[in-house]
Amino acid sequence: MKTTQGDGWRAARRDEVELYVRTYSTVLRTSGEVHLRAFEPAHRNVDPSLHPGASSTDVDAGALIYAVNRLPAVISAVERVLLGQLPEDFAQALGASIQDWQPVQAPARRRQWHYDGARTLAVHVASASDIDDVIPTLVAFQIEWNKLHARLAAEQAVQALVERSPILDEVSLEQVGAGLGIAPDDWQRLQAGLATEFWPTLRRIAASEKQIAVRLLGGSHIGYAKLTNRWWQPIGAALTEGGLRGRPVYFVSSNLHSLVNMLSGYAPRRAKMLWAFLEECGRADRSSEAAQLAELRGRANTENVLYYAARLWHQARGTAAARQERAEEERARGITTIAPVAGADVGAQIIDLARVRVADVDPRLRDLAVAGPTSDAVILNIDYPLGMAGYHILRQVAEAVDNLAGVYVLGKAATLNGDIGDVLIADSVYDEHTHNTYSFDNAFSYADVAPFLERGSVLDNQRAVTVKGTFLQNRDYLDLFYREMYTIVEMEAGPYLAALYEASHVSRHPLGEAVHFRQLPLDVGFIHYASDTPYTRARTLGSRSLSFEGVDSTYASAVAILRRILCARADGPNGEVH
Repeated sequence: MKTTQGDGWRAARRDEVELYVRTYSTVLRTSGEVHLRAFEPAHRNVDPSLHPGASSTDVDAGALIYAVNRLPAVISAVERVLLGQLPEDFAQALGASIQDWQPVQAPARRRQWHYDGARTLAVHVASASDIDDVIPTLVAFQIEWNKLHARLAAEQAVQALVERSPILDEVSLEQVGAGLGIAPDDWQRLQAGLATEFWPTLRRIAASEKQIAVRLLGGSHIGYAKLTNRWWQPIGAALTEGGLRGRPVYFVSSNLHSLVNMLSGYAPRRAKMLWAFLEECGRADRSSEAAQLAELRGRANTENVLYYAARLWHQARGTAAARQERAEEERARGITTIAPVAGADVGAQIIDLARVRVADVDPRLRDLAVAGPTSDAVILNIDYPLGMAGYHILRQVAEAVDNLAGVYVLGKAATLNGDIGDVLIADSVYDEHTHNTYSFDNAFSYADVAPFLERGSVLDNQRAVTVKGTFLQNRDYLDLFYREMYTIVEMEAGPYLAALYEASHVSRHPLGEAVHFRQLPLDVGFIHYASDTPYTRARTLGSRSLSFEGVDSTYASAVAILRRILCARADGPNGEVH
């Protein structure tokens, strides 16, 4: 990417992001622990678009909520965070396995965490992108925690309310939020994010500042390769056991619900029960997601509503027996789900299209399922990884699979010119990891997705930039890209394209080059759906839920991917570097 004359100051702001990354990357090389406060000046200097109030003494509720939703709730009790690649890294450093520790999760970030029940939190990192994600998130959390602590120390009446009781009446609760300078909507979202840890967290904030120490264990390229190889072993074994070796394999990076929902028929077979569940929940709480779904009956795609309803039903009433029943029904239809391995929280599914039943498939696919020219094809669908983990995973798959026929990526992105729920399709990607600009013939266009999208818009012929992390960008950084007509901000396309380069060329991916893919030996397509609009700072996932807008765009995109596979058109380009 070239910068135009007059963009020097904005380019300097972009350099501040690189300085921040270099700061924690080099400091974490130490063999001991480092306190997060060492990174706070660089974090504030970036002025992240997701943390615009980092340098202010006022609480930045949006950044705090964003961080809370991407960290386990036990973080309020934690004083030390260990980041490691492999289980043995933790065992060597601690003298014991962390598998005996309590597994904990973050509400909005899929990653493996283990808590010792006291002061230490261990987190598995599957690529450098996990470090780029975890460290700035922890820094943002600590900055906002300490602002709240100072505010409570200055507002004795508010502090007294917090310390008085873990259960307050609604009026007192509102007084605490107002005293902390947090808007009512954000105050409610913070409570939802912390759930049962809300009051314990507030009391800990009142009691002391937060000073978290971090330590990186391992962190080598070989370590990531070992972890990815372990991730592949059960998948490769399942392909062998199923007699699927040698068949055309379509690699899809999406999620573990959309493709399976559309091919298994699980939710439509339970339509009556699911509608009754939604209506019952709606009567109990008219503001609930279930109530909102019930109101969409007859006004939105029926299958999409049922797919979402099935998820809510399993969350509210699902039992081990119900989960077992679902797994058995899917296996009978050629769908095998493989759990993540220790260290890499990326589940996978193997779908044998020869065993999928036409009567079960989504109506939007049925015409092609009946024709079914690719009944011998296999879909390897994985749960969307974060950033550079995509590079390691696709490189491993390309090495292990003899007949890789297609690679399709469906994921979230920020949009600089669209709205929440829009579908974004790029044919050019600038990658901040390699500084390469990749251009390619995207397998998907407006015509492939638009007929199935009810709410948003489809924007094709766009340009994307792959960034290193959600906190590693600022307004001027984004403006620099927007001036160059980059309208999609995401984290995986560049790493996947780097792996595709190595799968089709005799050398490792280049650095700082323009890569034009032509005549690839497999089909390639990228689709993103807009989850936030950071350029305007108006709507982000830190302040709101994607909800049904994301369901609509996810399934419209998944329909396009499955139709592409069923049509079995596999042509595409062999990259050339200029």
